[in-house]
Amino acid sequence: MAAINTTPIPASSAASVVSGTVDNATIANNFNTFLQLLTTQLKNQNPLDPLDTNQFTQQLVQFAQVEQQMKSNDQLAALVSLEKSAQATTALAYVGSTVVVDGSTTRLSGGQASWTLNVNKPVSATIVIKDDATGQTAYTGTFAVNPGAQRFTWDGHGNGGKVWPAGSYTLTATAVDANKQSVGISTEVEAIVDSVDLTQTPPLLSINGQDYSLDRIKRIVRPGA
Repeated sequence: MAAINTTPIPASSAASVVSGTVDNATIANNFNTFLQLLTTQLKNQNPLDPLDTNQFTQQLVQFAQVEQQMKSNDQLAALVSLEKSAQATTALAYVGSTVVVDGSTTRLSGGQASWTLNVNKPVSATIVIKDDATGQTAYTGTFAVNPGAQRFTWDGHGNGGKVWPAGSYTLTATAVDANKQSVGISTEVEAIVDSVDLTQTPPLLSINGQDYSLDRIKRIVRPGA
Protein backbone atom coordinates (compact mmCIF):
# COMPACT_ATOMS: atom_id res chain seq x y z
CA MET A 1 0.00 0.00 0.00
CA ALA A 2 1.01 3.62 -0.34
CA ALA A 3 0.62 6.37 2.18
CA ILE A 4 1.18 10.08 2.51
CA ASN A 5 2.56 11.49 5.71
CA THR A 6 0.56 14.70 6.18
CA THR A 7 3.12 16.14 8.60
CA PRO A 8 5.15 18.79 6.74
CA ILE A 9 8.85 17.97 6.50
CA PRO A 10 11.48 20.36 6.39
CA ALA A 11 39.35 21.50 -26.56
CA SER A 12 41.79 18.96 -24.26
CA SER A 13 44.04 20.66 -21.71
CA ALA A 14 47.22 19.07 -23.09
CA ALA A 15 46.64 20.61 -26.53
CA SER A 16 46.00 24.00 -24.92
CA VAL A 17 49.29 23.84 -23.01
CA VAL A 18 51.26 22.95 -26.15
CA SER A 19 49.53 25.67 -28.16
CA GLY A 20 50.20 28.28 -25.48
CA THR A 21 53.88 27.31 -25.28
CA VAL A 22 54.31 27.54 -29.06
CA ASP A 23 52.57 30.94 -29.17
CA ASN A 24 54.78 32.35 -26.43
CA ALA A 25 57.93 31.08 -28.13
CA THR A 26 56.84 32.53 -31.48
CA ILE A 27 56.11 35.95 -29.98
CA ALA A 28 59.47 35.95 -28.17
CA ASN A 29 61.37 35.00 -31.35
CA ASN A 30 59.54 37.58 -33.43
CA PHE A 31 60.19 40.27 -30.85
CA ASN A 32 63.91 39.46 -30.70
CA THR A 33 64.09 39.50 -34.50
CA PHE A 34 62.31 42.85 -34.58
CA LEU A 35 64.76 44.34 -32.07
CA GLN A 36 67.73 43.04 -34.08
CA LEU A 37 66.37 44.56 -37.30
CA LEU A 38 65.60 47.82 -35.53
CA THR A 39 69.10 48.01 -34.04
CA THR A 40 70.65 47.32 -37.44
CA GLN A 41 68.52 50.02 -39.06
CA LEU A 42 69.46 52.55 -36.40
CA LYS A 43 73.16 51.75 -36.81
CA ASN A 44 73.04 52.14 -40.56
CA GLN A 45 70.58 54.99 -40.93
CA ASN A 46 71.45 58.11 -42.86
CA PRO A 47 72.25 60.83 -40.30
CA LEU A 48 70.85 63.39 -42.73
CA ASP A 49 67.61 61.43 -43.12
CA PRO A 50 66.95 59.57 -39.82
CA LEU A 51 64.23 56.93 -39.47
CA ASP A 52 60.79 57.97 -38.36
CA THR A 53 60.61 56.86 -34.73
CA ASN A 54 56.80 56.86 -34.68
CA GLN A 55 56.53 53.68 -36.74
CA PHE A 56 58.84 51.44 -34.73
CA THR A 57 57.50 52.92 -31.46
CA GLN A 58 54.01 51.80 -32.49
CA GLN A 59 55.35 48.34 -33.31
CA LEU A 60 57.00 48.11 -29.89
CA VAL A 61 53.71 49.04 -28.25
CA GLN A 62 51.86 46.39 -30.30
CA PHE A 63 54.35 43.70 -29.29
CA ALA A 64 53.94 44.72 -25.64
CA GLN A 65 50.14 44.58 -25.91
CA VAL A 66 50.22 41.09 -27.46
CA GLU A 67 52.60 39.88 -24.76
CA GLN A 68 50.36 41.32 -22.03
CA GLN A 69 47.26 39.67 -23.56
CA MET A 70 48.99 36.29 -23.66
CA LYS A 71 49.97 36.66 -20.00
CA SER A 72 46.35 37.48 -19.19
CA ASN A 73 45.21 34.38 -21.08
CA ASP A 74 47.64 32.24 -19.08
CA GLN A 75 46.29 33.68 -15.84
CA LEU A 76 42.69 33.03 -16.92
CA ALA A 77 43.59 29.44 -17.82
CA ALA A 78 45.12 29.00 -14.36
CA LEU A 79 41.95 30.35 -12.73
CA VAL A 80 39.78 27.97 -14.77
CA SER A 81 41.99 25.06 -13.75
CA LEU A 82 41.67 26.05 -10.07
CA GLU A 83 37.88 26.32 -10.40
CA LYS A 84 37.67 22.83 -11.93
CA SER A 85 39.82 21.45 -9.12
CA ALA A 86 37.57 23.10 -6.53
CA GLN A 87 34.45 21.66 -8.17
CA ALA A 88 35.99 18.17 -8.17
CA THR A 89 36.94 18.44 -4.50
CA THR A 90 33.44 19.63 -3.58
CA ALA A 91 31.79 16.85 -5.58
CA LEU A 92 33.97 14.11 -4.06
CA ALA A 93 32.93 15.25 -0.58
CA TYR A 94 29.33 14.24 -1.38
CA VAL A 95 30.13 10.56 -2.03
CA GLY A 96 28.42 8.46 0.65
CA SER A 97 26.27 11.38 1.85
CA THR A 98 22.49 11.29 1.93
CA VAL A 99 21.09 14.17 -0.10
CA VAL A 100 17.75 15.50 -1.29
CA VAL A 101 17.44 16.44 -4.96
CA ASP A 102 14.70 17.47 -7.34
CA GLY A 103 13.77 14.21 -9.02
CA SER A 104 11.21 11.48 -9.42
CA THR A 105 13.28 8.27 -9.49
CA THR A 106 14.18 6.38 -6.32
CA ARG A 107 14.85 2.82 -5.19
CA LEU A 108 12.46 0.34 -3.62
CA SER A 109 14.51 -1.37 -0.95
CA GLY A 110 13.40 -3.35 2.09
CA GLY A 111 9.78 -2.98 1.01
CA GLN A 112 9.86 0.80 1.03
CA ALA A 113 10.31 3.64 -1.43
CA SER A 114 9.63 7.28 -0.64
CA TRP A 115 9.34 10.62 -2.37
CA THR A 116 8.57 14.13 -1.17
CA LEU A 117 5.67 15.97 -2.80
CA ASN A 118 5.59 19.77 -2.89
CA VAL A 119 2.46 21.79 -3.64
CA ASN A 120 1.34 25.31 -2.70
CA LYS A 121 -2.35 24.63 -2.04
CA PRO A 122 -4.64 21.73 -1.04
CA VAL A 123 -5.01 19.36 -3.99
CA SER A 124 -6.13 15.93 -5.07
CA ALA A 125 -3.05 14.22 -6.48
CA THR A 126 -2.98 11.22 -8.80
CA ILE A 127 0.15 9.14 -8.29
CA VAL A 128 1.55 6.75 -10.91
CA ILE A 129 4.60 4.62 -10.09
CA LYS A 130 6.45 2.76 -12.86
CA ASP A 131 9.10 0.07 -12.73
CA ASP A 132 12.13 1.46 -14.55
CA ALA A 133 13.37 -2.01 -15.46
CA THR A 134 10.22 -3.04 -17.36
CA GLY A 135 8.37 0.23 -17.96
CA GLN A 136 5.25 -1.32 -16.41
CA THR A 137 2.93 0.60 -14.12
CA ALA A 138 3.39 -0.81 -10.62
CA TYR A 139 0.93 1.34 -8.71
CA THR A 140 -1.66 4.10 -9.15
CA GLY A 141 -3.65 5.98 -6.55
CA THR A 142 -5.31 9.30 -5.73
CA PHE A 143 -4.63 11.15 -2.50
CA ALA A 144 -5.41 14.44 -0.79
CA VAL A 145 -2.25 16.47 -0.40
CA ASN A 146 -1.90 19.48 1.91
CA PRO A 147 0.19 22.57 1.09
CA GLY A 148 3.91 22.30 1.70
CA ALA A 149 6.29 19.35 1.57
CA GLN A 150 4.91 15.92 2.44
CA ARG A 151 6.42 12.46 2.35
CA PHE A 152 4.82 9.85 0.09
CA THR A 153 5.76 6.27 0.96
CA TRP A 154 5.09 3.13 -1.10
CA ASP A 155 5.56 -0.38 0.29
CA GLY A 156 6.05 -2.10 -3.08
CA HIS A 157 2.56 -3.60 -3.34
CA GLY A 158 0.76 -3.08 -6.64
CA ASN A 159 -2.97 -2.41 -7.09
CA GLY A 160 -3.58 -6.08 -7.81
CA GLY A 161 -1.68 -7.26 -4.75
CA LYS A 162 1.56 -8.03 -6.61
CA VAL A 163 4.71 -7.45 -4.58
CA TRP A 164 7.18 -5.67 -6.81
CA PRO A 165 10.89 -6.50 -6.55
CA ALA A 166 13.56 -4.16 -5.26
CA GLY A 167 14.81 -1.80 -7.92
CA SER A 168 14.46 1.63 -9.44
CA TYR A 169 11.00 3.20 -9.69
CA THR A 170 9.77 6.52 -11.07
CA LEU A 171 6.81 8.46 -9.67
CA THR A 172 4.67 10.83 -11.72
CA ALA A 173 2.21 13.12 -9.93
CA THR A 174 -0.57 15.28 -11.35
CA ALA A 175 -2.83 17.43 -9.19
CA VAL A 176 -6.07 19.43 -9.32
CA ASP A 177 -7.58 21.81 -6.79
CA ALA A 178 -11.13 21.95 -5.47
CA ASN A 179 -12.24 23.65 -8.69
CA LYS A 180 -10.69 20.87 -10.80
CA GLN A 181 -8.01 23.28 -12.03
CA SER A 182 -4.59 21.81 -12.70
CA VAL A 183 -1.97 22.64 -10.06
CA GLY A 184 1.77 22.18 -10.34
CA ILE A 185 3.24 19.55 -8.04
CA SER A 186 6.95 18.78 -7.79
CA THR A 187 8.81 15.78 -6.41
CA GLU A 188 12.05 15.28 -4.52
CA VAL A 189 13.99 12.14 -3.68
CA GLU A 190 16.32 11.39 -0.80
CA ALA A 191 19.18 9.00 -1.47
CA ILE A 192 22.88 8.30 -1.04
CA VAL A 193 25.41 9.67 -3.53
CA ASP A 194 26.98 6.56 -5.02
CA SER A 195 29.77 8.07 -7.11
CA VAL A 196 31.02 11.16 -8.95
CA ASP A 197 31.87 11.46 -12.65
CA LEU A 198 34.84 13.82 -12.73
CA THR A 199 35.19 13.56 -16.52
CA GLN A 200 32.21 15.89 -16.90
CA THR A 201 32.26 19.67 -16.42
CA PRO A 202 30.77 20.35 -13.97
CA PRO A 203 31.14 16.94 -12.21
CA LEU A 204 28.00 14.79 -12.04
CA LEU A 205 26.76 12.95 -8.95
CA SER A 206 25.28 9.47 -9.41
CA ILE A 207 22.15 9.08 -7.26
CA ASN A 208 19.80 6.12 -7.69
CA GLY A 209 21.39 5.45 -11.07
CA GLN A 210 20.62 9.00 -12.25
CA ASP A 211 23.14 11.80 -12.86
CA TYR A 212 22.71 15.13 -11.08
CA SER A 213 24.79 18.30 -11.16
CA LEU A 214 25.79 19.92 -7.86
CA ASP A 215 23.22 22.69 -8.23
CA ARG A 216 20.42 20.10 -8.12
CA ILE A 217 21.16 19.27 -4.47
CA LYS A 218 18.65 20.95 -2.16
CA ARG A 219 19.57 19.50 1.22
CA ILE A 220 22.11 17.19 2.89
CA VAL A 221 20.59 14.86 5.46
CA ARG A 222 22.47 13.93 8.63
CA PRO A 223 22.76 10.12 9.09
CA GLY A 224 20.00 8.90 11.36
CA ALA A 225 18.00 12.11 10.99
